[in-house]
Amino acid sequence: MSALALKSRTKVLTTLFTLQNKLNRTLEKTITQFITLLTQTVSAYRGQKIERPPAEAVVNALLQAEKAAKQQRLTYPFESILGKWRLCFTTGTKKVKNRRGIKLGNGFYLPKFAAAHISFSAQDADKGEITNSVEFGSVKLKLTGPAKYVGKKNLLAFDFTQMQISLFSRTIYNGEIRGGKTKAEDFDNRPLSVLPFFAFFLVTPDLIAARGRGGGLALWIRD
Repeated sequence: MSALALKSRTKVLTTLFTLQNKLNRTLEKTITQFITLLTQTVSAYRGQKIERPPAEAVVNALLQAEKAAKQQRLTYPFESILGKWRLCFTTGTKKVKNRRGIKLGNGFYLPKFAAAHISFSAQDADKGEITNSVEFGSVKLKLTGPAKYVGKKNLLAFDFTQMQISLFSRTIYNGEIRGGKTKAEDFDNRPLSVLPFFAFFLVTPDLIAARGRGGGLALWIRD
């Protein structure tokens, strides 16, 4: 290799190294920003006397967290999401007119008087059960079903097969839905392409965030 070619190659490598350092610093700054804002969101929702971040800022922070997880190829073990979580913030989605696909809704905080919880329990290294419940006054609706976790994708697929309705803490209905026991027994054989799922992109001891199959974003806090 000639001296000129060597000098040129060295210059290119130096430029790439400098660019990589700048990108790393930018990514670190972005991570700090969205972690700080989402932590503030959780603290405010829990009732601490701090300002609640506006919905638009929370949506942007969630999108930044999702982007960072993809860039860093983060993976989270199944056990990191186990437990009971309260839904704090969600976006939902809406169809785009004259175009295919959907876009995120504006996002909103869940009102305290309508408590929505999700919980995950493990039966195996990557299999378990999901429970989703909503309480409004004296009425409680609870859905349960099998779940399986794909660690490489941080994706939890599930299907609700049991429903329970309670009034004043008294169960008034408890039965199978959508195929019930038969569907639950066949759950492991069903491909991910036909199952609802949550794709998690941020998991900490205090909060988890994911995008659902429908495209919406959700933020839960440890209950």
